[in-house]
Amino acid sequence: MACPDDCRDAPPGWLGYVSVPDADAAAARIEAAGGRILRAPADIPDVGRFAVVADPGGAAFMIMTPQPQGEVPPPLPRMHPGNVGWHELHAEDGETAFAFYRDLFGWREVSTMDMGCYGTYRLWGLGGGSDGEAIGGMMTRMPQTPQPVWNYYFVVQGIDAAAERIRAAGGRITNGPMAVPDGSWIVSGIDPQGAHFSLVSETK
Repeated sequence: MACPDDCRDAPPGWLGYVSVPDADAAAARIEAAGGRILRAPADIPDVGRFAVVADPGGAAFMIMTPQPQGEVPPPLPRMHPGNVGWHELHAEDGETAFAFYRDLFGWREVSTMDMGCYGTYRLWGLGGGSDGEAIGGMMTRMPQTPQPVWNYYFVVQGIDAAAERIRAAGGRITNGPMAVPDGSWIVSGIDPQGAHFSLVSETK
């Protein structure tokens, strides 16, 4: 969608939704935990109730209480092409940010990686303890990241071909392609509107 008039000064970007049982109650808890409400809870007809919020470091995201939609098909596998395969927070402070999301949404640490001078990269999942599947990571933002932000990795088949499609469509590569520790390949870029995003593939 086009940026609404009340956020025209904000750069284009992707925002993710976290499903919650009660958007109003979740917004109140976010504010009480040091986050901010950027847009108060409101209804989207036939869809649900949502709010735009930010964590204590300033990274924006959305919460949603979906309206019952009847029979819902099962989710596709995480690494199915077109899905968001990885959700990554570049936080003002990784340790503080993880505690915020853990306490609010029950997210769990799956494992950690020591990145030396860049600190700890924490892999997290939706629950089930340390044996659950990781669906994202959190870290303290690096100096070249100007502000705390969520980054989303869209799944593709073949990272090199996907990188060429970014260029051909008027986008710009900002990092990669490169291999990551789990054997996947990633590339990060900026689309023609100026929105940052990343891609992930199981093959080069």
